[in-house]
Amino acid sequence: MESNMGLVHKIFGTHSQHELKRIAPIADKVESYREEYGKLTDEQLKAKTKEFKERLAKGETLDDILPEAYATVREAGKRVLGMEHYRVQIIGGIILHQGRIAEMRTGEGKTLTATMAVYLNALEGKGTHVVTVNQYLASRDADWMGQIYRFMGLSVGINSREKNTQEKQNAYKCDITYSTNDELGFDYLRDNMATSPANRVLRRNGLHYAIVDEADSILVDESRTPLIISGGSGVSASSYEAADRVVKSLRKDEDFTIDIKKKVATLTDEGINKIQAAFGIQNLFSPKYADLYHRIQQALKANFIFARDTEYMVADNEILLIDSFTGRVMKGREYSDGLQQALQAKEHVEIKPETITVATITYQNFFRLYDKLSGMTGTAKTEEEEFRKIYNMRVVPIPTNRPIARFDDIDSVYGTEDAKYAALIADVKDRHAHGQPILIGTTSVEKSEIVDELLTKANIPHDVLNAKNHAREAGIIAQAGQKGAVTIATNMA
Repeated sequence: MESNMGLVHKIFGTHSQHELKRIAPIADKVESYREEYGKLTDEQLKAKTKEFKERLAKGETLDDILPEAYATVREAGKRVLGMEHYRVQIIGGIILHQGRIAEMRTGEGKTLTATMAVYLNALEGKGTHVVTVNQYLASRDADWMGQIYRFMGLSVGINSREKNTQEKQNAYKCDITYSTNDELGFDYLRDNMATSPANRVLRRNGLHYAIVDEADSILVDESRTPLIISGGSGVSASSYEAADRVVKSLRKDEDFTIDIKKKVATLTDEGINKIQAAFGIQNLFSPKYADLYHRIQQALKANFIFARDTEYMVADNEILLIDSFTGRVMKGREYSDGLQQALQAKEHVEIKPETITVATITYQNFFRLYDKLSGMTGTAKTEEEEFRKIYNMRVVPIPTNRPIARFDDIDSVYGTEDAKYAALIADVKDRHAHGQPILIGTTSVEKSEIVDELLTKANIPHDVLNAKNHAREAGIIAQAGQKGAVTIATNMA
């Protein structure tokens, strides 16, 4: 029997269908300028930017000039990049301007879609930020789509970790700034710690409008991830080593229990007695031993909850954190509250001074500071409730330009991990024999190395892309689509 909601959708249509119908006349208006703007010279087209700015100064709104501005960008894209926006991309651009999430399937051209909303909002001169998940994409998109903006007389900046204060200030002064989400957040924290206005990099009241690429990943999956700036605490390295030695002597389930999901370790009475005996103390829970108890807790987490090559890896005598969402090494990032030092003691690498939190903010709280926020991704409808509750943003799925030709198969479920890997290798063998390029996605460095070993045993030539060999990333990706190529990758790919 059909659900009431399904019946309502059949009779009245879904919210998304209503939104697309409401937007259609605006898209029609944009397309109506196609022939007229196609006859303009380059100089006449470039002059539109000055005209739009003057109209805004006289009281017109962005909505008033949207059809003409979008038509201008469409023509500029055609001339500069040889890429003319499809109607569905115009619709996506309208959704982005309205401060909503445009859900567009992979391959539908989100990067080009964003140019319309970016150009229109940049005309206000208050700064428009395009936020991507990694530095490669930020630099690529700024250089690639930046050609359209520069042609139209707008300035484009790229923000990166390597830049000094002056270079960052120059990047943020541009009409359009491309940046990763983490660097943008850290710049905000550093600005709030600055002792002088001259040391701040963001514009004053500089969080005006942002378009977030891969919005589901940044705004939902990582929404509660804290950005932390730390300072020194002065605890000696030997304290962590002593805690590590004692914890390594404890036995799971007998001396302590762990909850992997919550990342919590709990000492049993037996474990407490062993620790008190090892340190020659009578009450571990006395206030004067609070620091020792804390170090014991962190040592338990480091040894029995945090896994090497999953949450972190060891290279060049140091602990490097791995981003659980992308599989990338997070250079310059460390765990706080003594956990980094506990991992260093566990792996017997140099123990660096512990840090304490000086400034922190979550992505969720940071992105809500923008006057207007929008996003684009291929998968957002399933998380629409979170977008609405946290950011007051609606998700609007955009139809594909052409009917989908790709076949999305259902999941295959296996009783054991060995059975899953056996089926994987058999499938790879069959496809590889036909020359089909194959990408095998894994959730961690550890998993990618298991598949690597199995493929090696099966004599199937392949490449591995993970946090351990990210320096070869560009070369591996460049060859991944070649006939017969087999590539294993963490989701950094």
